[in-house]
Amino acid sequence: MIGQSRRQVLAGLSLVGASRLFAAPVALAAEGPPETPSVRFTKIPATCLAPQYAAEELLHAEGFTDVRYVNVVIGTDFVDALARGSVDFSMGFVPGSVAAIDAGDPITLLSGVHAGCIEFFGNESVRYVTDLKGKRVGVLGTGGSEKDLASVMAGYVGLDPGKDIVWVSDPARPPVELFAEGKIDAFLSIPPFSLDLRARHIGHSFVNSAVDRPWSQYFCCMLAANRDFVRNYPNATKRVLRAVLKTADLCATSPNRIARQLVDGGFTDRFDYGLQTLTEALYQWRDFDPEDSVRFYALRMHEAGLIKSSPQKIIAEGTDWRFLDELKRELKA
Repeated sequence: MIGQSRRQVLAGLSLVGASRLFAAPVALAAEGPPETPSVRFTKIPATCLAPQYAAEELLHAEGFTDVRYVNVVIGTDFVDALARGSVDFSMGFVPGSVAAIDAGDPITLLSGVHAGCIEFFGNESVRYVTDLKGKRVGVLGTGGSEKDLASVMAGYVGLDPGKDIVWVSDPARPPVELFAEGKIDAFLSIPPFSLDLRARHIGHSFVNSAVDRPWSQYFCCMLAANRDFVRNYPNATKRVLRAVLKTADLCATSPNRIARQLVDGGFTDRFDYGLQTLTEALYQWRDFDPEDSVRFYALRMHEAGLIKSSPQKIIAEGTDWRFLDELKRELKA
């Protein structure tokens, strides 16, 4: 598998090589300083978003003096925060970003960051995605990107997510609690919740995006930005992306170090879950084509009637790969 070979290569880097990621790149002198000293990211309870959470030191090296992590209320969505302008950047599920772009929200996808963080958990009545027909599937709030992704998975095997699935949400309680109490049959999970369910032997995973095709062949999470930030602050945008991608490399090469930063930064209170997330997810931004991932999900969503725009329109209006292309050359991807 491509991802495995990349992990093996990255794992062989020395600590000295990893530490060089914190050195100021030669390209900085030619770029000019960031147009703003401030940058804001979402903060949600998901350890797989480590590349944005552990990037603060690198962001300071890039010239940002004010780095903030803004709490996003459970039941809302990262794309809502981006569209409102309450944050500037956030990693998140590709289908959520595609749906937001289709709706005309001012967000721009900049790069893939990782694959392999998603698991679909079910009870004994759900062994395959096809078994979701007629079942209760839990979502946060009104669903958002989580529901979009679950719908794509259901539609891929021929289900009609609008008719065949009973969507369940409780504004006061997350799906993981409802699932543990038997009030729903399945839900889409991310770490640390998926890790906790495994540790407690509650339910089972019937889809794991780290190993199950076609999901393992595409980015699950990409870095999105507020469109106005990208247009107004191109230097700052490239510097943010550089910091996040370098941190993604560190997630693969120095997971113990990054897991400790997650705990010290207050992003998780479980070092073991943080470390397990970093060793299981595929932080290999060089190995997948972000445009291919957007096209794949947009096509599935268009076929299922979840969006009106064609994949070509989504890519044309909601992506900007210029910064990524430059950084691939700079970081010798």
